[in-house]
Amino acid sequence: MDWGTELWDQCDIIDKHTQSGLDLVEKYVKFVKERTEIEQNYAKQLRNLSKKYSPKRGSKEEQECRFSNHQAFMDILNEMNDYAGQRELIAENMMINICIELTKYLQELKQERKMHLSEAKKAQQYLEGTYKQLDNSKKRFEREWREAEKAAQYAEKTDQDLNATKADVEKAKQQAHMRTHIAEECKNDYASQLQKYNKEQNQFYFTDMPLIFNRLQDMDERRIKKLAQGYILFADTERHVMPIIGKCLEGITRAGTNVNERNDSVVLIEQHKSGFERPGDLEFEDYSQGINRASSDSSLGTPKGPLELLSRNRNKTFRLFNKKSKLPSSSLSPFSTPPTPSPANGPPSPKFGRDPLSYCLKEINKTVKPRISSFRTLKRTSVDSEGFTHLPPEQRRKRLQRKIDDISKELQKEVDQSEALGKMKDVYEKNPQMGDPASLAPQITQTAQNMERLRGELNKYESWLAEAGGRGDSIRYSTHSLNNNGAHNPNSPGAISDDTDSSQAIYTEFDDEFEEEELAAPIGQCTALYSFPGSSEGTISMQEGEVLFVVEEDKGDGWTRVRRNNGDEGYIPTSYATITLNK
Repeated sequence: MDWGTELWDQCDIIDKHTQSGLDLVEKYVKFVKERTEIEQNYAKQLRNLSKKYSPKRGSKEEQECRFSNHQAFMDILNEMNDYAGQRELIAENMMINICIELTKYLQELKQERKMHLSEAKKAQQYLEGTYKQLDNSKKRFEREWREAEKAAQYAEKTDQDLNATKADVEKAKQQAHMRTHIAEECKNDYASQLQKYNKEQNQFYFTDMPLIFNRLQDMDERRIKKLAQGYILFADTERHVMPIIGKCLEGITRAGTNVNERNDSVVLIEQHKSGFERPGDLEFEDYSQGINRASSDSSLGTPKGPLELLSRNRNKTFRLFNKKSKLPSSSLSPFSTPPTPSPANGPPSPKFGRDPLSYCLKEINKTVKPRISSFRTLKRTSVDSEGFTHLPPEQRRKRLQRKIDDISKELQKEVDQSEALGKMKDVYEKNPQMGDPASLAPQITQTAQNMERLRGELNKYESWLAEAGGRGDSIRYSTHSLNNNGAHNPNSPGAISDDTDSSQAIYTEFDDEFEEEELAAPIGQCTALYSFPGSSEGTISMQEGEVLFVVEEDKGDGWTRVRRNNGDEGYIPTSYATITLNK
């Protein structure tokens, strides 16, 4: 069944139907455009959300990413950022594959429909023109035939009139004969026009219009098929990115399963472990020996109040670790001698005579408080940041070891570059047409200087590490023993001698926060295109499809520095992975 046969007389219906089909395509295109806008806005909001909660470079939150629960949250933010990218991809593919394609196809359909309808209109106008010619010939034939009848009747009447002359009769007969001849010609013309019109009408209704209607039917069926494909693409566009979206969701799940609470505790210990030992017990310093024996026997003995006060003062030394519990600084300098009490054999002061117990408590406070204050008044003098002497032993060793590793990697790069330049120089010497060996001299000299400088730095940091390793094992934080006069006692077990260097004195300041180890912040992500064994020094192995964090981008040598979630770092060939840097 086709439109040309079944709907030969429904031209207006076909016109309206094809127009409504084109309107549906246009409506669907607008629908998909609004859907893409929703997807783009959704992706933008997701990216802004991820950016809002992502730590800034160098911030404290970024330094905490070494903990698995913090890193898991960072992984979730990265996965959400990737998820947003997939939503943007959905919007982009819908815009290209549906909106743009259907809009272009819609314009073609409009032009084709316009052409078909124009052909139908022309055929209709031609048929109407033929009919007008037929009608005109018919009317002329009717008019001329009536005139011929009148002329014949007049000629007959004239012939019967007795008064009419012979000339009048002949003239009337000639006029009737002429009119009859003209009527016959009009009759023939009318018959010819009628035959022509019937032929054109038959051509119009059985050939021309069915062909046009069938072409419109074919156009409409192609429109419906293309629209159906657009409906399918609406679902397939999102279905194609579902595996990647699934990987993003799997990454979020994996981030949650990678959280290791025990490992986070160990990381905190390794990060803030100072290497010092716990402070030793305070020694009891008996000031009652200088008091009169009789007074001592009658009233002092071993008073309960001083022991409790001493216990409280001992607790204060542990609060030195707490920055919130800072003790007021004393005006005395470190290890300064507090005021000396009255000699035991000298005349007692009036206060001592009236209240020996109060005097004893005051003397104990005078001795203990300056000792505690002396630790608080230790100030950092000249800090050797290059040797990390401002750090506790454990943290200093770690920082020195990391520095040594970095210098070793740089030195290895320079060695490799030196070997490459040497090989290139040999090639130039053997094949002068390839290049001038003298042109490599500045680079070779610069590389040699860099190697010499790095070796010097490496030796320097290795000596510092050896020093830190010996000192770190023996350093012990302890309270300084003071003699009865409040002076520093160099013979006490926990005492620090006068020639102790400033770096050891720095270790006693517990209320300052120790500088944390800083890991390079990730600047992006990469996905391995191929497996890489990572057998050479400084490189890291990876498997195809593995996702790593980018720590340092390619500097032009073809290598990129990356890091795994477990903290392992190394270099990979840049061409072996697809790299996406953070904006």
